[in-house]
Amino acid sequence: MALEYSTMVPLGTPARDFNLKGVDGKIYNLARFNGIPALAIIFMCNHCPYVKAVIQRLIDLQNELGPQGVQLLGINCNDADRYPEDSFENMQKWTREANISFPYLFDETQQVAKNYDAVCTPDIFVYGPDRTLKYRGRIDDNWKEPEKVTKQDLKDALKKLIAGKEISSEQISSMGCSIKWKK
Repeated sequence: MALEYSTMVPLGTPARDFNLKGVDGKIYNLARFNGIPALAIIFMCNHCPYVKAVIQRLIDLQNELGPQGVQLLGINCNDADRYPEDSFENMQKWTREANISFPYLFDETQQVAKNYDAVCTPDIFVYGPDRTLKYRGRIDDNWKEPEKVTKQDLKDALKKLIAGKEISSEQISSMGCSIKWKK
């Protein structure tokens, strides 16, 4: 597991469109989320210990803030040939087992991850209603021990966004396993 830190893409950067298949068999793009005030795009995968450690926090966040206008969206871009645990079929299986409550999409060509400058799992990009980047950073201050979390950075940013408040530009990068790029 190679530890990477997310690239701090400039705030205000527009979201890049995509056309990806979800584990539910549906095709997703940005237009599908029109009218949603806060869209959090999370590059993630099935096998990363960092993602496994925080997946329940993400599910809880979607369940809590979804009715208030937040939509989380997971995208797996890992090379499923070299990392079969990250295959589309295993994405479907893990979604059922973990009861993931947000769309989980497969970026098989890895082009979407490249367009977003994603580098690790999880790598998080939050967009406002105008689909410009408002937050790119960590979920909280303790990925490994949820009982020791004292700052919920992602949740705080999402709550400010849906309340129309300013999100601080001082943000701490996310960290996780490196994306498994195709050779």
